[in-house]
Amino acid sequence: MLTLYSYPDLFGVADNNPFGLKVYAFMRLCGLDFEHKHILDTKEAPRGQLPYLVDGEESIGDSDAIISYLKRKYDLRIDSALSTGQANLDFLVRRTIDDLYWPMSFSRWRDERFRPAFCNAFMAAHPEVTASALEAASEYNRLRYHYQGIGRYEPDQVYERGIGDLRVVADLLGDSGFIFGPEPATIDAAIYGCVANIYYYDIDTPLKRYVLSRPTLVRHCKAMHERVVTSNEQHDSDT
Repeated sequence: MLTLYSYPDLFGVADNNPFGLKVYAFMRLCGLDFEHKHILDTKEAPRGQLPYLVDGEESIGDSDAIISYLKRKYDLRIDSALSTGQANLDFLVRRTIDDLYWPMSFSRWRDERFRPAFCNAFMAAHPEVTASALEAASEYNRLRYHYQGIGRYEPDQVYERGIGDLRVVADLLGDSGFIFGPEPATIDAAIYGCVANIYYYDIDTPLKRYVLSRPTLVRHCKAMHERVVTSNEQHDSDT
């Protein structure tokens, strides 16, 4: 049995971290049978980061490495029809989403206009998590943002960068279907991982306001959410 370890769910999405949600959505889209375990302690994770996947004796960390492993091991054809140009666009968009992670995370753990509401929502959804644990996580992330660089900017500058990433993604999305056609590909799971963690985030950040202003982002997010939730419900009914 495949086991995906990732951060806890929040605001109606399966993982409040975009990288874990990306892998979760990918695995659901591919119809894989797996167990999903929510954790906060990363000491058992490769490189001390979530998400990670356990497949028998194999333990794989990093969302892109997990997806590449699953494609090879289980001969998954979700991206088999992509042209070289589409595969290159997939790569570039995934790197844009990686950049978007930092402003999104900053809005939760660093910006004092939004951090308390996030922490309160987290503890309400997961009472076993203490306020002191979230304070420690806030400090840990503050240091990450500083050394990565995003923490050295003013909040408005941070969100300007994130909105730039969202604008590019929104401009690529059409009025129907997914990035490369009527069926979702891996890139759609990556976009969903981040956008869902903004759109369904029940706090009015600048990033959420921008997502709400772009109908293509909202449509895509809802379409992916329906696919992921429906596939999960179908799996539960079959087991």
